Amino acid sequence: MKKHLSILAAGLVIGAAALQFSTTASGDDGWVTLLDSSKKGDWDEVGKANWAMKDGALVADKLDGKDLSYLVSKNQYKDFQIRAEFWTDEDANSGIFIRCEGNKVIDSKVCYEVNIFDKRPDPTYGTGAIVDVGKVDPMPKAAGKWNVYEITAQGPHFVVTLNGQKTVDAQDSKHANGYIALQYGSGVVKFRKVQIKPL
Repeated sequence: MKKHLSILAAGLVIGAAALQFSTTASGDDGWVTLLDSSKKGDWDEVGKANWAMKDGALVADKLDGKDLSYLVSKNQYKDFQIRAEFWTDEDANSGIFIRCEGNKVIDSKVCYEVNIFDKRPDPTYGTGAIVDVGKVDPMPKAAGKWNVYEITAQGPHFVVTLNGQKTVDAQDSKHANGYIALQYGSGVVKFRKVQIKPL
């Protein structure tokens, strides 16, 4: 009987440990989902495009007017990591803007622009670069496939990786915190998942 009880007790301890481990592993790891394959999420729009959920992604392929379109986060962020899954065609002009000083005017003067622009006339700040802050050489091509951007902003230090390849490691202190924005400029642009983790 004692042997059975000790085996039962050992089983309970192991079971409790496994339960505790699995709860920790699958619990809140700090990532906040801004959009995923089932929902657009809550954004303010600056400029107009035909953003719509299609086949598990947020898609735009047409501007409504002359101004570029931006989906702007409701919250501001200071130090963070972003993980974004995106797809573009060859003609796409897009990007992820970070630490935007306001939520009404979005551009590379008041934000950091992590570019998605394979046909940018000056490829130094094309796909994989932070415009006017971190050059990329050679510029990777993103068109025609799903890509993963990982962007880390910690104080004045910025690191960008595209599909696991580091494209930018730069320092700049113009913008300390601000809004996040997704850009639609031209071509076909899709975002399947965008997550942020405050640091």
